[in-house]
Amino acid sequence: MTAAAGAASTGFSDSAQTMSLVAFSTAATVTLLLCVMTGPDRDDLDEFYTGYGSLSPLRNGLAIAGDYVSAATVLGTGGVIALCGYDGVVLALSTALSLMLLMFLLAEPLRNAGRFTMGDALARRLPGRCVRITACAVTIAALLPLMLVQLAGTGQLMAFILGFTNESLKTGCVVGLGLLMIAYAAIGGMKGTALIQILKIVLLVGSGAVVALLVLRRFDWDPGALFTAAARQSGAGPHFLRSGLEFGTTPTGRVDMIASQLTVVLGGACLPHITMRMYTASSARQVRRSMSWAVSLVALFVLVITVVGFGATALLGRTAIATADPQGNTAYLMGSRAVFGADVSTAESLLFTLVTTALFLTLLASVAGMILACANSLAHDVFAARVSEMPARREMTLARVSALATGVPTILLATLVQHHSLQPLVTLSFCLGASALAPALVYSLFWRRYTRGGLLGTLIGGSLTVLLLMPGTNLVSGSPVSAFPGADFNWFPFTTTGIVSIPAGFLFGWLGTVLSGRAKAERQRHQYEAVEGWILAGAVRKGR
Repeated sequence: MTAAAGAASTGFSDSAQTMSLVAFSTAATVTLLLCVMTGPDRDDLDEFYTGYGSLSPLRNGLAIAGDYVSAATVLGTGGVIALCGYDGVVLALSTALSLMLLMFLLAEPLRNAGRFTMGDALARRLPGRCVRITACAVTIAALLPLMLVQLAGTGQLMAFILGFTNESLKTGCVVGLGLLMIAYAAIGGMKGTALIQILKIVLLVGSGAVVALLVLRRFDWDPGALFTAAARQSGAGPHFLRSGLEFGTTPTGRVDMIASQLTVVLGGACLPHITMRMYTASSARQVRRSMSWAVSLVALFVLVITVVGFGATALLGRTAIATADPQGNTAYLMGSRAVFGADVSTAESLLFTLVTTALFLTLLASVAGMILACANSLAHDVFAARVSEMPARREMTLARVSALATGVPTILLATLVQHHSLQPLVTLSFCLGASALAPALVYSLFWRRYTRGGLLGTLIGGSLTVLLLMPGTNLVSGSPVSAFPGADFNWFPFTTTGIVSIPAGFLFGWLGTVLSGRAKAERQRHQYEAVEGWILAGAVRKGR
């Protein structure tokens, strides 16, 4: 297929494709320069890991929202809204609720307990190298699937916008942009990636809000007319505006829907690249104000993506969206393009270019933040913990090498999975966050009797439960949109593992604590009481 034919098939003009390509190149160059200019000194750990906590609450809130709104959220959730209506809106609301859970329950204790990584937060009351190594392993296991999704999605997004189908070009996009994301993390550290996240979220929410207003204008500013038109064009009629289109109306479907929402709420709040942003706040008051900004921005974006998703269905029809991508991942872009109509002005072309650039930055920033979280954990929790006092310069060098060691295998794996359905990988990350990290954080921050055995039981038991159940879900096989549509080994009739793995994570933590014995539980209860003031009362952290 030629570029012109590709443009005709996607509905994007040659000029829009050219503008998008120029904007992509400019954004990549500018953001890399920002990382170089704001990069930390070679011997300053606090600057690399936390940016000295120097970001204002507004800028830190923007960075948190930028980390939280990943490409999987924009493209995946937007697609579910466009294809499944009401069920997609509930999923979008669950993402906002997840950040509220983090804000009200975990943000301040995390900021007080941790210093640089998830391992710091867990080892504050339960010190030990085994705790740090296990926390690092779960951090990488939870973030690797999401990184694969973002990177593989890069090739698909570039191909869709620029109209090419050559597989070598798609793979080249994945490799080139993956190397760029490694550079962001290794050079910029926390402050550099925060600047990219801020730029990304401002562009994403700003351009999306304008598109949402244009959608509403097409329907005379009447949301009811928009929803009615979307239902009519969906092929499902009134069912598009009711629960059940995605999960079904059977008892199993209802349970699956509840489990999926619970997994998103618990898992999204506890993923390590989100929780590490809590350590960048200089005080408990700062983290509260930062989270207030982040929740407000995410709530606004949920509103934007709902309007654009319904607008895509109303203007194009559900069939056209499903034909372009069975998962609906291109619905956000298609809706943004369709709202302009047949004749596109220069101003509308510029707006569409902003939309595509915002998505491009979303892909770059999301993976950079995840690589940074994995690299920080490897360097600080695994390598630096081996010696009592590692020189700061050496630890920073290890962190940068760890970014390369994490990023290169991720790029290679992304080139292998880009032709499969990526939804199971997104779900896997959220399930690990909800089943291993969420119980571990809740127990370690709030339960006095919690022991090291209980913590290891939570992290290992919760993770293994997810990994054992996930291959049997209907996202992996047994349906035309599964990762392996030609196979059928679907023995666990749910979309997520949460209905079993979340209770299992809490159960393993309780069981490990009980089996540790009363004497050990008492000793570790005293250890917790020694740091309880640090964790719950907002005292200044040690080492800061």
